[in-house]
Amino acid sequence: MSRLLIVNPFASGVDEHRLAAVQAALPAGTETRLTTSAGEATEIARTAGSVEAIYVLGGDGTYNEVLNGIQVDVPLGFLPGGGTSVLSRALGLPRNPVAAAQRVAEGRARRIGLGRVNGRRFGFSAGLGFDAELVRRVDQLGRSPDGRRPGDITFMRVAASVLRERHARFDEQVEIEGAGRAALVLVANCSPYTYSGSVALDLVPGASFDEGLAYWAPVTVRARDLPRIVVHGVRGTGLKDGKALAALDLDRIVVRCDRPLPLQVDGEDAGDVVEAVYEAERDAVTVLV
Repeated sequence: MSRLLIVNPFASGVDEHRLAAVQAALPAGTETRLTTSAGEATEIARTAGSVEAIYVLGGDGTYNEVLNGIQVDVPLGFLPGGGTSVLSRALGLPRNPVAAAQRVAEGRARRIGLGRVNGRRFGFSAGLGFDAELVRRVDQLGRSPDGRRPGDITFMRVAASVLRERHARFDEQVEIEGAGRAALVLVANCSPYTYSGSVALDLVPGASFDEGLAYWAPVTVRARDLPRIVVHGVRGTGLKDGKALAALDLDRIVVRCDRPLPLQVDGEDAGDVVEAVYEAERDAVTVLV
């Protein structure tokens, strides 16, 4: 059987030198396909046919496209080529794409679960509200001339701008079926939820690839709450003072919004929704680690 390497050449950590080194680290005979536009990785994965493995060099958006494109149970190797590459890091792979390629080439596999929101798969997170708005605003800034997306510093600057606009105040605006009302919802398929540089932000502690979905949803957020949220995220302890709704290992989460709110899926803008139906897809795919 053949092996396939899907590459997003516009990812922030991908260049000709790194691509050549990754290709050299993967098994001989691996075919390389470069994407040229958004959504193309989905189509490449969908039409890959019978292959022994699919490797993906890119960021979390490219990983997500492949997860939504594969039609058969083929082992997947996620190589970090994006600015954050949360999924590959959460799987324990090295941050260096060549070292990660050497690791996945060994063929050690594990099964993990995935999530779905309104039918779209996600590998690690799908947030509704604040974090999705950050994703959208960063996207609206556009990309650099070489097609690369802004990095963590830009995300932090945009977050500070949104907090100033809102006076760091977020009130109840969603209803989580069977749980109550909240200001925003972070749904996770693993821990950590994301990273800021080298720092893991475990905003939904206890989430696991081996279980169902988990969520954390603060009822309200005020300026005085922000330092505690950041500290608890870095420590991975979660807020335990009754100011947030949280649950682990769920098969289904239904969230209804008072008005259309932005949704992000694996760090990609998924548009505005008035309802988000999250479903766990347990034991969904094989990944190389």
